[in-house]
Amino acid sequence: MHGLIYCLNTSTIRPAKLLDKIRVAGECGYGAIELWNDEMDEHLRSGGSMSEIVKALSDYGLIVPTVIAVHNWMTTHGEEYCRALDEAKRRMEQAAEVGAKHIVATPPVRAEGAFDMGMAADRYNELLELGRNIGVLPAVEFLGFSEVIYRVEQAWEIVKMSGARDGSVVLDTFHLYRGGSSLDDVPDLTGEFIAVFHFNDVPATVPRESLTDADRVYPGDGILPLHQIVRDVIGRGYRGAISLELFNRELWERDPKEVAQVGIEKMRAIVEGQ
Repeated sequence: MHGLIYCLNTSTIRPAKLLDKIRVAGECGYGAIELWNDEMDEHLRSGGSMSEIVKALSDYGLIVPTVIAVHNWMTTHGEEYCRALDEAKRRMEQAAEVGAKHIVATPPVRAEGAFDMGMAADRYNELLELGRNIGVLPAVEFLGFSEVIYRVEQAWEIVKMSGARDGSVVLDTFHLYRGGSSLDDVPDLTGEFIAVFHFNDVPATVPRESLTDADRVYPGDGILPLHQIVRDVIGRGYRGAISLELFNRELWERDPKEVAQVGIEKMRAIVEGQ
């Protein structure tokens, strides 16, 4: 058995209301769902409550492996950094309410001045300390289109330089390809240090350097060697969530349940076809 948990990242059916997303994930057979802080905030602004979200998750038997996301922590300074930490604390506390073990910690997209990897590791340690007190640990994400942290080995280096045994990274098949890296670049990255595995494919029609999040397609509909990547991730001992994360506007216009159902079937075809 592969031991992976099929997960729906709610960005895949973004236009739907949050409680509908949870219902769809449960009805389609997912065991987990990745929530975004922004959509929980929107639910609260529209008169909803966190208890409604928690109850819906329980009703459909869904776990929340990760919440997205903490921003502006890596390269900001002064008052801006203090505000970033305050917001990170709020987002971590929200993640804790839905039972998440991790929260995604994103790098900046644009580089502003020289980048200091040592400072990034120190900042990550500060985030980890904040998270330990709350019960939600930050996981370093690399973004293939970032000018700062765009390869998996960079994210992994931050974790290693931090010296923290409870540090972790976010894997994403799109960002591996977009940033020109692969799991071969991190031979010492084992499953215990992977917080979540974002799963998607890319089309052959868009040059690698021009790909945006909106270009992501269903697993198996593109050109990525997903069978091999899944084998490698499982071979490293990872047994967590494999999360369908798309930002495809064409899919956003379709029925959310149909999109989620096709998604889990396509994931199963790859994961269980090993």
